[in-house]
Amino acid sequence: MAAAEEVPSVPPDPKAPDPGGVSTGAAPPQPQPMPRPRSSSIVVSPRQRGNPVLRFIRNVPWEYGDTVADYVLGQSSCALFLSLRYHHLHPDYIHQRLRELGRGFVLRVLLLQVDVKDPQRALMDLAKICVLSDCTLLLAWSPEEAARYLETFKAFEQKPPDLLRERRERGFVPTMSDCLTSIKAVNRTDALSLLSTFGSLAAMAAASKEDLSLCPGVGPQKAKRLFDVLHEPFLQTPK
Repeated sequence: MAAAEEVPSVPPDPKAPDPGGVSTGAAPPQPQPMPRPRSSSIVVSPRQRGNPVLRFIRNVPWEYGDTVADYVLGQSSCALFLSLRYHHLHPDYIHQRLRELGRGFVLRVLLLQVDVKDPQRALMDLAKICVLSDCTLLLAWSPEEAARYLETFKAFEQKPPDLLRERRERGFVPTMSDCLTSIKAVNRTDALSLLSTFGSLAAMAAASKEDLSLCPGVGPQKAKRLFDVLHEPFLQTPK
C-alpha cells in the first residue's frame, strides 16, 4: 500500500476570521454612506402612493423610484414620513422602518405629521427614538406644511451654508438701528428719524422727553419709552 502524501501545513492568517465567526484581528471598517446619482427630482417610494402630501409638492419635480426611504431629497439625504394617527395604531412601524433604512444616508429626517389631539406623550417618545437613531425630527401640522419642508430640502440641496445665515449689515447706521429697534414700539423708520435728528446715541440720551417727541414719527408714547430705557441704570439696586 502506498504511503499517503504529506500535505505541507500553512500558518493561519492572523487577520482572517476564525470558523466560529470571531475575528482575531482588527475590527472591519464600518460601511460608509455611498453618494447617489444627482437628480433634480425628489425620488418617492411607491409605498407613498395615496399620501395627500404628494398633491402639494408643486415647486420641485418628483418621481417614483426604488428606494428604502420614503423620500430621497438629495445624494445623501432622505426622509421617512409618519403620521401620529398611524403611529398610535402601529407603534412598531417606525422602529422597523429605521432598521430598514440603516446608515445609508448622512441626513435622515423623520417628517412627522401631527394629526391627533394631545400629542405630547407621543412626541416625547418619538423624539427619544430619533436621538438614539441619529435622525432629525421635523413636525408638520398639515400635508401642505409637510410638502413645503420636502420642497425646501430639495431646493436648497446644492446651496452653500452661507445662504441660510442671517445677513448683517456693518456700519454705524445699521448697528444703531438694530440697537434702537430692540426697544419696544421703536421701528426702523423711527430709528433712522432719531439718528438723522440727533446724530448720536449720546445726544439722544441727553435729550428730554419733549425733544424726543418732536422727532418726526416718534410721538409722546415712544418718546417716553425711549427716554426711560436710555436713563435706566445698568446695575439693579438691591431691594
